[in-house]
Amino acid sequence: MTDRSFDPEELGLVAGLEIHQQLDTATKLFCNSPTTLREPEDAERTITRYLHPTKSELGEIDEAALEESQVDRTFEYLAYDTTCLVEEDDEPPHEIDEEALAVAMQIADLLDMNVVDQAHVMRKIVIDGSNTSGFQRSTLLAQEGAIQTDDGPVGIEDLMLEEESAKRVEETDDGVRYSLDRLGIPLVEIGTKPDISSPAQAQEAAERIGMLLRSTGKVKRGLGTIRQDVNVSIAEGARVEIKGVQALDQISEIVETEVRRQKELVDIAAELETRDAAVGDPTNVTDVFADTDSGVIAGALDSGGVVRAVRLDGFDGLVGREIAPDRRLGTELSDHAKRHGAGGVFHTDELPAYGVTAEEVTALREAVDAGDDDAVVLVADDGETAELAIDAAADRAAVAIEGVPEETRGANDDGTTRYLRPLPGAARLYPETDVPPVEPDPSEVETPELLTEKVERYQEEYSLDAGLAEQVAYGRRMPLFESVVADGVDPTFAATTLESTLTELRRDDVPVESLTDDHLVATFTLVESGELAKEGVNDVLTVLADKPDLTAEEAVEEAGLAGVDEEEVREAVVEVVERNADQVETQGMGAFSGLMGEAMGALRGKADGEIVSDVLREEIQKRA
Repeated sequence: MTDRSFDPEELGLVAGLEIHQQLDTATKLFCNSPTTLREPEDAERTITRYLHPTKSELGEIDEAALEESQVDRTFEYLAYDTTCLVEEDDEPPHEIDEEALAVAMQIADLLDMNVVDQAHVMRKIVIDGSNTSGFQRSTLLAQEGAIQTDDGPVGIEDLMLEEESAKRVEETDDGVRYSLDRLGIPLVEIGTKPDISSPAQAQEAAERIGMLLRSTGKVKRGLGTIRQDVNVSIAEGARVEIKGVQALDQISEIVETEVRRQKELVDIAAELETRDAAVGDPTNVTDVFADTDSGVIAGALDSGGVVRAVRLDGFDGLVGREIAPDRRLGTELSDHAKRHGAGGVFHTDELPAYGVTAEEVTALREAVDAGDDDAVVLVADDGETAELAIDAAADRAAVAIEGVPEETRGANDDGTTRYLRPLPGAARLYPETDVPPVEPDPSEVETPELLTEKVERYQEEYSLDAGLAEQVAYGRRMPLFESVVADGVDPTFAATTLESTLTELRRDDVPVESLTDDHLVATFTLVESGELAKEGVNDVLTVLADKPDLTAEEAVEEAGLAGVDEEEVREAVVEVVERNADQVETQGMGAFSGLMGEAMGALRGKADGEIVSDVLREEIQKRA
């Protein structure tokens, strides 16, 4: 793609965010199952479902659900000993979890939102298999809030309290396999107004909302627990919803890339208008490739498949035009073909290549009556797949003549996006009659302290430096830090252990993820009681991480760190001083630093550094 500079704001960028955050509650939103994630190998049984689109109460079928249903798939669900009948869709949902409701109201308060007088549960049709019931339960809880950014306020449209979908485990030969451990975890969805006018503002708004969410201390942390969807359009483009942006620092890149993609599609549409572009009818061109050397095409034909192609009048040179990094208009056509099971498409802007010869390209053009200004797109697959795929590619080419289609796209790891489905409409929502409405009372919840305020308090109250205070406040173990400090643990020691020590151990490939809060509390308790020197904490935590079934006391024994009394400390220090008698006689207390390290090494973390320091000073002074 030609590197043409562009200004998103000048192009009329309008963007909004949808933030999906799992809540860290004890049980799920509509049943008493725990919200703990499980490993697929722990599953006890598999449930099979076939999902079909249904009409809403208005008698309408959602377009996105209809397209999804055209892909014939079987859905399998891994069930565990903690899976409840609600998750299996064999029992009506229970009432809304009170803890989840309270946390959601705290979030609404932090976003300056108005909580509704009465909250009704709705069903949102989901036909991709991620819910056993074929719908997601969602409740509008609050409306009309705002956050501040450097470029001005961003309005908050609404806050929904929802159930999380099932976790996709793998693709199968017949469909998709999901895990039910995640299904039903309480989730808040926060939608902003379309007030965002630059990629940087989009990222800042997401960061601000993320900070407010974590300030509750009741949201889950880690990969997949928060997802950002971004709605993007430009003046001459269309609203596009980009789903599943996992990394917060990727939002500005995603927005900028989508602006560029829409601009290029607008430019392509303008060029196609001057060429009087059109899309022909798909046709069977299998005979053209009867003796082909193309592995992909020959493989399809050898399996009894066909080759279908469509002429795109006036599209020559534009199907291969880059519209985003490593993505072309042809990639858009291919995405639509893949939705119907094809591996992708070939087009004449990239041929001859992939084993397709120049002679075959000429014959292909003749077979579909394509002129020099035309492009040809082809699909090789089994008969039904090839027909559906080429029709989908042809439909997408026809839309390219008009400009930018409204659609839902998925975020890729490289900052680009791919087509998923049409934008969903209002026809996917209808009331949930099995759950009674609730009347939330925001006066019953307390406004949590913001993380930015915690940082300031930790510096003032605990004398932590700014960097460490921020690490702790924004860290996953912030609630644990506050708990142990309240119980009398030294704040600097607690903060350093939870942030610096655990980070160091992780870098040394110690499996710190297996360390529970109970492990850490027990270790702090041993230090505070004098049964473990601070210098031995690393070794004890290493043992506990490798053998999480041990108690902290057992880990101390296994690490060989059973405490020593002052007499044993003095014996070890005297030995170090005598071994370095000449240095002590020459340097006096100047030898302290070097000998301190040697003494601590000799004691191997069995004694507190302050005790060793005091004894060492005494022994040096005796001989100086």
